[in-house]
Amino acid sequence: MKPLKRHTRRGLLVAHVSVSVSWLGLTVGLLALGITAFSTGDPDTARAATRAMKIFGDWLVIPVALATLLSGLVLSLGTPWGLARHRWVWTKFWLTLMTTGLSVFSLRPGIDEAAERAAVDISLVVAPSVAAVAYLFMTAISVLKPWGPTRRGRLLRVSARSVKAVDERSPRPTA
Repeated sequence: MKPLKRHTRRGLLVAHVSVSVSWLGLTVGLLALGITAFSTGDPDTARAATRAMKIFGDWLVIPVALATLLSGLVLSLGTPWGLARHRWVWTKFWLTLMTTGLSVFSLRPGIDEAAERAAVDISLVVAPSVAAVAYLFMTAISVLKPWGPTRRGRLLRVSARSVKAVDERSPRPTA
């Protein structure tokens, strides 16, 4: 993919961070509602909490998850970080893909079932808890950028250095 221009990359980075933080906030909100519905003894409160979870699940979870996945993918492919050049980017991609899949195929159906019954079991407390930890982990590795390049990233660095060394010695312009 062609590298993104600076203003495009910055705008996309702002969008990616915004939707990622929104996904984390949405998950923490689902966790609070799940804990409320699970722990309350009041059926009206449980019903209200599960209905609110359903609204979040129906209208926000999938679009925010897909926007996070898509913006991260475009950013990784359009910047020098690459998708498979650095372990932290590769890890973030797979975790985002897995949590998106779990949100679509596990969390939403669980929320829908709980809303029908107007009761929550422990799975709708555990799922947002695990998701929140995953999102916080992805945030941490985005900031810290640990682990260095992947094998592919190391090979690309070596080949880039050898091409530069040849180009610098050549008296004629190279492609």
